[in-house]
Amino acid sequence: MNFMILTADAASSDATGSILSMVLIYGVLIFALWFFFMRPQKKEQKRTQEMLSTLENGDIVCTTSGFYGTIIDIQDDMVIVEFGNNRNCRIPMEKSAIAKVEKPGQPSSSDSDSKK
Repeated sequence: MNFMILTADAASSDATGSILSMVLIYGVLIFALWFFFMRPQKKEQKRTQEMLSTLENGDIVCTTSGFYGTIIDIQDDMVIVEFGNNRNCRIPMEKSAIAKVEKPGQPSSSDSDSKK
């Protein structure tokens, strides 16, 4: 009889240890997924928001579709971008459509790559 009680106690402690180790493994897995996928994405979103908040009139921008233009007016969520050499093409667009910003007077990243 004592043998059966000791066996039942050992089985219950083994099951508790098994559940605890399974929860620990899932916790580590979730943390790893967050660290490798969600954290870099949040950093990129923060960098993009920072870039869009520093827009000024006269900045040269590249849109997500690949067009280069100059900002002539900034509103809340919209900017008016002037495209082309004849300065007749002015298009209002959302700030989220801007992929890159080049400040006038600063060398662009392609210029610094060609000098190396």
